[in-house]
Amino acid sequence: MNTVAPAVPAAALAVVDALVRQLCSRHAGRLPFHGWHHVSFVRAKAVRFAGANGAEVSVVETAALVHDVNYLVRRNSPAAAGGELRMDVLARAGVPAPTARRIDEIVNEAEMANRGPDISLEAQALSDADTLFKALPMTPVMLSHRYLAENGITLRELADKIVGEQQDVHDGGYYFYNPDAAAAYSRWAATNLMLWQHIRESLDDHDVAELLDAVTSLGIIGVPPARPTRSRPGR
Repeated sequence: MNTVAPAVPAAALAVVDALVRQLCSRHAGRLPFHGWHHVSFVRAKAVRFAGANGAEVSVVETAALVHDVNYLVRRNSPAAAGGELRMDVLARAGVPAPTARRIDEIVNEAEMANRGPDISLEAQALSDADTLFKALPMTPVMLSHRYLAENGITLRELADKIVGEQQDVHDGGYYFYNPDAAAAYSRWAATNLMLWQHIRESLDDHDVAELLDAVTSLGIIGVPPARPTRSRPGR
């Protein structure tokens, strides 16, 4: 699919930026993994990938800003769970309704659990940026415990999720769509995936599982309490 979406007006994009920053700041304690540090990285890389593949850059940039608002709606949720909040942010920013709907489609299209080999140019750019964040060598070392805490899941559940969602994509040859990204980052991706495969295997060892339980009981990996299911900017 190679359709290019209509542009997002610069003024509207600036408002989306401000609203998402506001949400990330207000709810920083709930977003230790998917906070502004994640959003800003994905945004920067998505813009570069969009410029390289011919996608509409403003649409990709806007999609990157709102791609993870689902984590404010419900913990450990798919991108689709953030649809209402995403559309509310876009409407408040003055993004035309048809473009807003297309942005919502792009976010869902780019999600690791949903994507296939033939997705739109905009979704490819967003997907490559979000996937790169996952594949960074520092992510499992510095941020995995934050993902566990944010989403209230166990290490085994995270390992199952990563391997379950990423193995077929990796084996299918479309882990990255941009050929330059694939050339630069595929080694990182393969190493990351292997790490999570090994983590999953290690937890089948009874003594390792007991060790993990002991470490968890020390409170090193904290799980925050459940929060309200809706959050709107400026309210």
